[in-house]
Amino acid sequence: MSACDHCLSRRDFLAAGTAAALTTLLAACGDGATAPATINATVRVSDYPALANVGGMARLSGTSTPVAVVRSATATFRAFSLICPHEAGSVGISGAGFLCSNHGATFNASGTWTGGQRTTNLREFQVVFDATAGTLSISS
Repeated sequence: MSACDHCLSRRDFLAAGTAAALTTLLAACGDGATAPATINATVRVSDYPALANVGGMARLSGTSTPVAVVRSATATFRAFSLICPHEAGSVGISGAGFLCSNHGATFNASGTWTGGQRTTNLREFQVVFDATAGTLSISS
C-alpha cells in the first residue's frame, strides 16, 4: 500500500472544493431552503394582548417557525413568516410593519416589501379565525 492510496487527484480535489464553495454560496444567498415548508398551529387570540385591536401585531411563541400575526380587521387576521425572503435572516416587528435586521429590508403590515434591501414580500400563511373559541388556526 503506497502513501497515496487514499489521496485525491488534483481534478477530484478541485471538483470537491468547487462543489463545497457552491453549496456555501447557495446557502448564503437564501435560496429558500431555510424557509418553512409547512406550519400548523392554533393559538388563542387572548394570549396576545396586542391582537385585541385592529392594527395590532404579535410575534407568536411556541411555533416551529417564527411567525407574526396582524389583526387587519375586526374579524380578520393575517400571518407572516418572520424569515426574510432575501437571505433568510430574522425579521422583527418594527412600528407598524416589519424590519429585517440583517440588510434593512422593510415590509408593511400586509407583508409587502416597502424599502431597504430589495426582496420579495414576506411569505403569508392561511389564517382561520374561530370567533366563538377565540382561536386562530394558521397553516401553509
